[in-house]
Amino acid sequence: MKLYKITFSIFLIFAISSCSEDFLEVEPTGVVSSENVTTAENAEGLVVAAYAAIGNDNIAGPITNMWVYGSVRSDDAYKGGGGRGDVGAFDRYENYTLTIPDAGEEGTPTTWSLYYKAISRANVALRTINEIPEEEYSEKQQRIAELRFLRGHSHFMLKLLFKNIPFISEDLSDEEILETPNTIPNNELWDIIADDFLFAFNNLPQTPDQAGRANRNAAAAYLAKLRLYQAYEQDDQHQVININEEKLQEVINYANEVTGSLEPDFANNFLPGYENGSESIWAVQFSLDDGTDIGRGSYATGLNSPTGNALYGCCGFHQASQNMVNAFKTDNSGLPLFDTFNDSDMTSVENYGSIDPRFDHTVGFPGRPFKYRNTVDESGDMIYQTSWARDPGVYGVYSNMKEQQAPDCSCWKKEGPFIATSVNYRFIRYADVLLFKAEALIQLDRLDEALPLINEVRERAAASTTRPLQAGALNIYNIDTYESFPSKEIALKALKFERRVEFGMEGWRFFDLVRWGEAEEVLNAYLEEEKDERDYLSTAHFTAGRDEYFPIPQREIDFTGGLYEQNPGY
Repeated sequence: MKLYKITFSIFLIFAISSCSEDFLEVEPTGVVSSENVTTAENAEGLVVAAYAAIGNDNIAGPITNMWVYGSVRSDDAYKGGGGRGDVGAFDRYENYTLTIPDAGEEGTPTTWSLYYKAISRANVALRTINEIPEEEYSEKQQRIAELRFLRGHSHFMLKLLFKNIPFISEDLSDEEILETPNTIPNNELWDIIADDFLFAFNNLPQTPDQAGRANRNAAAAYLAKLRLYQAYEQDDQHQVININEEKLQEVINYANEVTGSLEPDFANNFLPGYENGSESIWAVQFSLDDGTDIGRGSYATGLNSPTGNALYGCCGFHQASQNMVNAFKTDNSGLPLFDTFNDSDMTSVENYGSIDPRFDHTVGFPGRPFKYRNTVDESGDMIYQTSWARDPGVYGVYSNMKEQQAPDCSCWKKEGPFIATSVNYRFIRYADVLLFKAEALIQLDRLDEALPLINEVRERAAASTTRPLQAGALNIYNIDTYESFPSKEIALKALKFERRVEFGMEGWRFFDLVRWGEAEEVLNAYLEEEKDERDYLSTAHFTAGRDEYFPIPQREIDFTGGLYEQNPGY
């Protein structure tokens, strides 16, 4: 995978690759020059290029699946791989030792570049489309709205990672870009990013004419998500100092605008054939076997397959933590063990006998069918084994499940040692929207309104036992709904725990903890427990006021001649 080194590149030439997913299914259009670009036909090509940039992932610097930044950096997962030196930047993220200014291209420097490359593509397309008369381009307003949605998405993700970022719009010249600081006040920057989603909300159809395009539904969901993060107001040291009730009400208002439904089976969210279904609100489109050499596959998780099974072979990253495994335990009534789930380790689900069904959709666990397969064919047993773990002495034996596909799936491709799939990555699904709304309602003391939303998610989990998860042993599953929330404290615990087990190892856990202002407390308690079993975490410590966000890559500070200010603590 190519590592991009050019910051804020302005794309005047696009070689637009063929893709087999709906509107991305276009023949390569060759070279678009500055002389002929201002036509409707070529503008459409620039829009496609802007969409493509959202999925232009890099194994060592992802921009879709946030497994490195939101899962490994939390209590959900260990880095995995072949020891601590294998992609060493990720080890530093897990240990919160991020003070090395020149750590190469691995990780956040590449992620920063890829997001700004995506923003650049959106801005180039916007400049071009702005020059085309509306009578010559009937889709002009809709395409502008789509591009602003895409630009809003990239800025949003950058803000989650770095907090203090420059906002780059299409009206800035190359010189002005180099003079744009990263010191916009926190609340103001949220509003600037929100403006792009608001424009999309007001100018896009509720249902797109082609799968994969941004629509009003996705814009409403993104506004709900953005306002939820914005509602937890932070000071300059990243500490939550207030929860804004007006923003919480906006979360509810925008969530009410979202149409959709939960998939009947939790597994559908992570399998081919359901990618643009009722629960998919905003997703990046991927494909394979589209006429190109390696296809438009998702490589963000290309390092993360098991190693001990010959059908996979590489590279054993993103392994579930024991804490994550323990979180799926339930009590006799089928409810989470909020405060005691980690008091003992679940090393045998049969012996424990009371777990949330989402466990077998999330974690590769010894003795359990992997990706709903007992066997693939005569050459491959698909019962997960401890031998599948690459370095069990360092990282334990549990794998990840959601991002994997069975090797007999037409959606699966091995390119060298790395694995790609054509399954879309969902940035927002309908379960998110339900829980965004529930969180806002609870914070506004409207517990009775939040209760059925959380229960709806749990009811779907209870119904997600039809695939071959563990033949003949379904009696271990025990999950039920809440009858009531006796207090706001209990309701918040229920909401936060639900988000963890619903989105376990999907890459959002760390960002939730930072939003709630709980990262220091939760993660240091987690690390204190882990030190007894994971020697490599013996000196790990989360430092409040620093580790909530990554440092601005040093090369970006140098590139702007010191214009960018480094984040606190670095």
